[in-house]
Amino acid sequence: MRLLFLLLCFILVMSAISSANGADTNTVSSTVVTNNTPPTASAPSVVVNNSDICKTAVAGAVQTQILGISSGVTVTDENCERIKLARSLYASGMKVASVSILCQDSRVWDSMAMAGTPCPYMGAIGEEASKGWQENPDMIPEGSFVLAKMEQEERKIKKSEGLTDGQKLAKFILFGMAMHSGIVAFFP
Repeated sequence: MRLLFLLLCFILVMSAISSANGADTNTVSSTVVTNNTPPTASAPSVVVNNSDICKTAVAGAVQTQILGISSGVTVTDENCERIKLARSLYASGMKVASVSILCQDSRVWDSMAMAGTPCPYMGAIGEEASKGWQENPDMIPEGSFVLAKMEQEERKIKKSEGLTDGQKLAKFILFGMAMHSGIVAFFP
């Protein structure tokens, strides 16, 4: 009986060892590395130290797991430049030139026109400048509300006078097409 018991224990131990060895041969081992962080894109520092240059710095960066991009630029503030130039001209005694450079902004041009003191036009001031602007509205800065109002009034006058050039052309084309096809048409 003792022999049978030892034999049974031996078989159990051998089966446990063989099942353990079988488990080792079917297991896949891998190593996960977690200490490698992806690189980051850093936005460059664009330094604008002097407050008298009318520029602003803008920088940005984008980073993905594969690619990182960064860039920086300076942006010119044209309104700031216009104001500084006007101050310099005024300090030099060039008052008309100072106002003229400010009048390149449509807001200033509108405010001067609404105040009854038109912006200088090619060296002319006052009533002569007003006539110059009326004769050359294409020289008025874009975005002017006064110019838009003047054009609107001009369109109303043309509309009340009769057919516009575009309407006359359309009428001519329709009449020509009718004559070409042999259709008698009467246009009032």
